[in-house]
Amino acid sequence: MTMKAARWYGKGDIRIEEVDIPSPKAHQVKIAVKYTGICGSDLHEYLGGPIFIPVDKPHPYSGQQAPLIMGHEFSGEIVEVGSDVHHLRVGDRITVEPILAENGLVGQYNLDPNLGFVGLAADGGFAEFCVVDAQLVHQLPESIDFEQAALTEPAAVALYAVHQSKIKAGETAAVFGCGPIGLLVIEALRAAGASEIYAVELSAERQAKAKELGAIVLDPQKDDVLKTIKDKTNGGCDVSFEVTGVPAVLQQSIEAVKNDGMAVIVSIWEQEASIHPNEIVIKEKTVRGIIAYREVFPAVLKLMEKGYFSKDVLVTKKIQLADLVNEGFEALVKEKNQVKILVSPK
Repeated sequence: MTMKAARWYGKGDIRIEEVDIPSPKAHQVKIAVKYTGICGSDLHEYLGGPIFIPVDKPHPYSGQQAPLIMGHEFSGEIVEVGSDVHHLRVGDRITVEPILAENGLVGQYNLDPNLGFVGLAADGGFAEFCVVDAQLVHQLPESIDFEQAALTEPAAVALYAVHQSKIKAGETAAVFGCGPIGLLVIEALRAAGASEIYAVELSAERQAKAKELGAIVLDPQKDDVLKTIKDKTNGGCDVSFEVTGVPAVLQQSIEAVKNDGMAVIVSIWEQEASIHPNEIVIKEKTVRGIIAYREVFPAVLKLMEKGYFSKDVLVTKKIQLADLVNEGFEALVKEKNQVKILVSPK
């Protein structure tokens, strides 16, 4: 039997095709996909890839290479369980932590030298069905529906970034870029008790979303962003988050923090970016990168139960798999009012 799936062949080349329905191995589960979010990383692969997708040789953990099925932010229902899986049942409602690491989700698994992702190094969620290792599955609380659950993975990126920043309750922060991850970082900062959150964003629609989440919005076309932040925070915020991937913004995000402050780089980059080291050296600032997440999915789901990372604020469009390229990827390129687009297989 076959199913519809979106396969990445190369830069600008994603095809909706009929492929064989996968079957789970002994340690795996088969998931009927309900919703899959389009991630900024997916868009990078579409516009400038390959970045994470293996092309010349198979990924060492999945054994797969392009063409492969994209999609790593997804939720669904278990429809088949491998013979060695005893903690999950058919009918369980789940979301997937889509990391491929040599020792599974153990230790600092997001720093695995051959780090891969379901949907980027193995067949993923832009399909009717997906097979994953059972250890990657997180069961959903009753109050979280499939649409909300599809936001778990990007929310985990945001919560992990805030955890790694070591921000304390009452401190101040700036978020450069209010796409999906930037808005989720604002939510994670709110949960962490940040007293003031400055959101730097060009898009009026995304500015409105940031304001709705409680941020103080700054428009770089109208405001002197660095002067405003420094004036209002007595010399600079405690922590900043770079979530644009735009080279000039990286330097700004470093300049925005106080002496001995921290700038966290969340973006995945398609090109090099220059910075002035003296801004870091003379002012004893810290610049920290983060990749993906580790050990935060349970915390994300608990925060979702309390109303954080709400789909009502973040999801701006729902489409079907057949329309993924034109109504999904191309819409994110052309329509700056879009935040998170969810894709259903049918």
